[in-house]
Amino acid sequence: MIVPSTFAVALLCALLSMVCWGSWANTLKLTGKWRFELYYFDYTFGVALVAVVAAFTVGSMGDGLAVTDNLLITGKLKELIAVTSGGVFNLANLLLVAAITLAGMSVAFPIGIGLALVIGVIWSYVLNPQSNPALLFGGVAFVLAAIVASARAHALHSKEINQGRGGKKGIVLSLISGVLMGSFYPLVEMSKQGDDGLGPYAVALLFALGVFLSTFVYSVYFIGLPIQGGSLKPHDYFRGTLRQHLLGLAGGAIWCIGAIASFAAASAPKEIQLGPAASYALGQGATLVSVLWGLLVWKEFAGAAANVRRIMWVMFGLFAAGLTLVSIAPLYS
Repeated sequence: MIVPSTFAVALLCALLSMVCWGSWANTLKLTGKWRFELYYFDYTFGVALVAVVAAFTVGSMGDGLAVTDNLLITGKLKELIAVTSGGVFNLANLLLVAAITLAGMSVAFPIGIGLALVIGVIWSYVLNPQSNPALLFGGVAFVLAAIVASARAHALHSKEINQGRGGKKGIVLSLISGVLMGSFYPLVEMSKQGDDGLGPYAVALLFALGVFLSTFVYSVYFIGLPIQGGSLKPHDYFRGTLRQHLLGLAGGAIWCIGAIASFAAASAPKEIQLGPAASYALGQGATLVSVLWGLLVWKEFAGAAANVRRIMWVMFGLFAAGLTLVSIAPLYS
């Protein structure tokens, strides 16, 4: 398998993860009125497709174990943990997608992914303490302040446009998503530990399997008892246009490319790796990317009062400061 061999390459992988994780949701926006419950089937197929292709190309080339060999020697418990991590992530991501439809990218990502970052960084640090704790947890404090600012801005804007319960529901869904989202990456790290641990591409393959299988479980609920709008039938999926289906596939593919890049960055040789905590945190810099998409491209706060817009930019600055501290923490371990 191919993994980063220098710190610079590991850092580039983390930055690629950040861009991919911050941009995939644009495909949901581009589908127009296509319901997120139906979009998500194609998203799942995109995740699975990229994971399989990566496993049997870059995951089976270069030095080290190929994916098939890795799976043969890995303990079954660790394989189960990897699949479970995909199921946990999938529920969190479905809730995040629902929150995006209610509150927009510029709110759902800072609250949901910000909370996930806090939980994930703390948990990852406990499992593998490779960063300066003062810098790492100082960054976490800034991220928490950014979450509060984002929720405040959304509450004020919802009041301005009389969004009512829909606005509050978007925040609640983001928070629940964040709690679950913060749990999946440490599970991934647990499946990789030890001599019989999984490599990054084997993890991605089993993770995608968890995503794929759990989608058909969760969708029974989301289609029958939707968060917004009327109930759906499974055959409604086939009413989508080719463009809508392709956008869903692209969304899943983009996200999975970011995930594999993040897993690979965290699996680089110990002397040059960023460490799981910082690698995960840089991946969650996706929040800044998504906020910029939401504010500048999708105009999610168009017409908002000046104080609301100021709060959003303060939130952006707090998040950027937090991520900077987390990112440099490994250099001063």
